[in-house]
Amino acid sequence: MPQKKKILIRIGSLRHGGAEKVLTTFLKNLPEDKYEIDLLLNLYSGKYLDEIPKWITIIFLNKGEMITTNRIQDIPKKAARVFYQKSLKKFPNLLYKRKLKGKKYDIEFAAIHGMRDEILNSPLKSSKKIVWIHNDLSQVKGYSSDEIKKFFKFDKVMVISEKIEKLFFDLAENENQKQKIIKIYNPLDTEEILTKAEKPVVNYQFDQTIPTFISVGTIFPQKGFDRLLNIHKRLIDEGLFHKILIIGNGLDFENIKKLKSELNVDETAAMLGFTDNPYPYFKNADFYILSSRYEGFPTVLFEAITLKKKIIATEVSGVNEMLNNGELGLIIENSEEGIYSGMKKALLQPQDFEEYSENLKNYTIPFNLKNSVEKITSVLDEL
Repeated sequence: MPQKKKILIRIGSLRHGGAEKVLTTFLKNLPEDKYEIDLLLNLYSGKYLDEIPKWITIIFLNKGEMITTNRIQDIPKKAARVFYQKSLKKFPNLLYKRKLKGKKYDIEFAAIHGMRDEILNSPLKSSKKIVWIHNDLSQVKGYSSDEIKKFFKFDKVMVISEKIEKLFFDLAENENQKQKIIKIYNPLDTEEILTKAEKPVVNYQFDQTIPTFISVGTIFPQKGFDRLLNIHKRLIDEGLFHKILIIGNGLDFENIKKLKSELNVDETAAMLGFTDNPYPYFKNADFYILSSRYEGFPTVLFEAITLKKKIIATEVSGVNEMLNNGELGLIIENSEEGIYSGMKKALLQPQDFEEYSENLKNYTIPFNLKNSVEKITSVLDEL
């Protein structure tokens, strides 16, 4: 029997982001007999911890929930975590000798772009190194062309959409760098989405007489929930009555909640926080709206397509690809005006969305779980 490949995977935590969900789905579908995997988390936290297969060893730098506030009582603990994690980043030999007990790995895998330096600075010079890029880095603060080019130090750069693939191809300086780029659609479980969508809705009352727009995602500025609420208020003031439902949690949660109150739309806009199962809410809402400023390949649209929702999405990385250049949903300008025009169209001309619904009925999703997992495992096996 061939020896199992030893793999170290690094990610910040297993909280409720798209990259965390995708990594969890991938690990759940890996063959146990081929790999020996250590999953190293900066913070032992998140809703997906329980879903990681038991044969995978979880190692962590700190334990506990993420501290998102600057309350006086939280500052010492937050500072201690930051100091400890930065020390291990600066002196990786300490991490590998103590926390990882001197173990040697065949492959070291940055599951998000933010783990680039941690993996590239590994003291294990013989290991092959992979990174998984989930965002259009040209839109991410702090990532100049020179910063993005540093990813070519990896042996393989896995990207999740055509737009990100093109970004890296355009920056590649030679054929060797181009050959490192591999486009792999995110592994997502269609059957799981459809099954979970049949569960009952809790903590929210849908009114079938009032159009409801749902948006799901980590509450970060990138997701544009502030823009969504601003336009919601504008349309309400114009007499176009509707409701907004936002599902998710994140660093910006309190800011968005405060904005909701300042705009005086608490009666028509709801924020439910994180839920393990957002799919019944998808199913019962009239429209799915993506208000993001930038994305890599918005996993949430895959879920909306699976549930045959009427979709409105800003033109960010991955959207044209996922919505077949506008056949499966309305693609709008990436601005508040774009969001305004899309939502207004949904409210005044809902019949225009029937064509998208018809196209979705007969649509087979090209990015399926089996293909994605097989493609990623082939990358691991060939290194």
